[in-house]
Amino acid sequence: MHLLSYMLQSLPAVSSDLQARISFTQHMSKKLADEFEILASSLKSGDASNQQLSISALAERIAKSLHVKSDEVAILAVSEKWRHLYFLVPEALRNVGHIPLSSTSALAARTVRDSRPEIMNNFSTVRHASVFEGIKADSLNTHAIQRIISAPILAEGKVIGVIQISRKAAAVTEAGPEFTADDLGKLLAICKPLGKLIQHVAKG
Repeated sequence: MHLLSYMLQSLPAVSSDLQARISFTQHMSKKLADEFEILASSLKSGDASNQQLSISALAERIAKSLHVKSDEVAILAVSEKWRHLYFLVPEALRNVGHIPLSSTSALAARTVRDSRPEIMNNFSTVRHASVFEGIKADSLNTHAIQRIISAPILAEGKVIGVIQISRKAAAVTEAGPEFTADDLGKLLAICKPLGKLIQHVAKG
């Protein structure tokens, strides 16, 4: 079943207007999704000019599309061997640890297990693993995550990673607008081609 259709069926009382808004936003995101798809095809065909794929550059494009800062985009890959998630971006988090897929407090791990996207606009008030939010680096905003969208990245029908878009701030009142169905629709539109790209960089 298509991921978006599954999500809509799982939510209570979703109006036809809301579904229409999601579909419209996905259509508006088609250009970025198409660009990712073309890049994935080039990599698969062995185009030498595209062999050095920058996940950070892709994250920058996604951040601009969703009107968030670059360090508010996190892309994680699944390690089947070690049964954990590890960061691809932000780069500052690549070597600081991983998230066990069995974790009951990590939203990313639940996203993998359930293969279902979530919007949480009160994330800071919900019990969750927050160790990575406290990592200090010049490229990272150390404020807490106040709002977040978490979505599975699929390839060949299998979850191979997670993308999370967040808004960080000292308080939820300072975090900017809530994430909406429009934002979720835009993110889901790029998850499929993004999965193909991650397959080229993710390791075991």
